[in-house]
Amino acid sequence: MLAAEDRNTKPAILAGLAMIGIYAVQFVAARFSLREHLTATDLATLRFVGAGMVMLPVIWRSGLATGKALGWRRALTLTALAGLPYPIIINWGLTYAPAAHGAALCPASIVFFSFVLSYIATTDKVSRQRTVGVAAIIAGLTLFIAPANIGGNMKDVFFGDLLFVASGAMFAAYAVLVRRWRVDPVTATATVVLLSCVPLPLLYLFAPSGLHAASVAEIASQIVIQGFLAGAAAMFLFTYIVRQLGSQAASLFMPCVPIATVLIAMTVLGETPTGIQFAAILIMAAGMAFSAISRPA
Repeated sequence: MLAAEDRNTKPAILAGLAMIGIYAVQFVAARFSLREHLTATDLATLRFVGAGMVMLPVIWRSGLATGKALGWRRALTLTALAGLPYPIIINWGLTYAPAAHGAALCPASIVFFSFVLSYIATTDKVSRQRTVGVAAIIAGLTLFIAPANIGGNMKDVFFGDLLFVASGAMFAAYAVLVRRWRVDPVTATATVVLLSCVPLPLLYLFAPSGLHAASVAEIASQIVIQGFLAGAAAMFLFTYIVRQLGSQAASLFMPCVPIATVLIAMTVLGETPTGIQFAAILIMAAGMAFSAISRPA
């Protein structure tokens, strides 16, 4: 019995570590290219080009039936929340704020707004433990953003932080609606990817772009990192972890993302958070972990 559990646990832990690495590298790689050649819309385009390649077999089999089964109003709503606008807002924030800010504020905001929207839109009772976890997240968010109110350059960073918080609210709304409408995960993903790919030619023609200045290697690496890895592989790894360890244990890996991103960003980008911000990251990570292990009321 123990041997069987060990066989299940070790691959799941390795999958969790790989998932943490993917998300951390995603933020750092996006920040690197945004400081060099590419724009926020470029990265969003490359993300859905990569995700579209991965989802092409699903889209090819289902075609427009996917959107029709969900209903076009609901399909467009989910796409507006988690489709093309979502990575554009995150990447726009990364043009102003360091990668560690995005890696900390995005998941923390998702947990916070999921808590608020679930309380408003569903009949779920909230456990005391989860309330304490969300309170820790609010304290961490406040502590993290507070230093950004000072000085000229800090105002730009503060604006980037607000964009990260807005993206968290969008994805939390997406998650709540998927649950409320009882949407199949594959259907939701295929629909969002399909509808997000439709405006990509117009985005390429009319939006500001730095693709002409970027090398083929940089473009290809972003397709792999943003599309194949962050858009597809990370989702597969998370699903695998859930099957092996359960949803609560799987969610415990997410608080490690901001810490891993800080370490990679310090090495690759030379971006070091202040002592207060690093403490805030630890508080938010603890709040996310506390919320993840909470039992339903």
